[in-house]
Amino acid sequence: QVQLVESGGGLVQPGGSLRLSCAASGISASILNMGWYRQAPGKQRELVAIIATGGSTNYADSVKGRFTISRDNAKNTVYLQMNSLKPEDTAVYYCNAKRGPMDFWGEGTLVTVSY
Repeated sequence: QVQLVESGGGLVQPGGSLRLSCAASGISASILNMGWYRQAPGKQRELVAIIATGGSTNYADSVKGRFTISRDNAKNTVYLQMNSLKPEDTAVYYCNAKRGPMDFWGEGTLVTVSY
């Protein structure tokens, strides 16, 4: 059974940093294209960043230059380093893994950016 478990969310002040982790089990993350999505209250889920199996990355315009996605295949884990956080980054962040018809989601971790 494939599972994605996110961690690292929490409360942070504007301008602060957090690092999210997504640990995969039941499958080798190295064969999967991995991504982070987020859903703010009352809004649709949106793509934040993706990293392909070969390491290429893509980011939403709203996070470019502030967020960095990376992967450690030996640890079966994907990370999202978030710097210069803004109140509008507040959302539940979800890990996603895809390959062909395979599409897996984690349960999410809440990030709150506030004083």
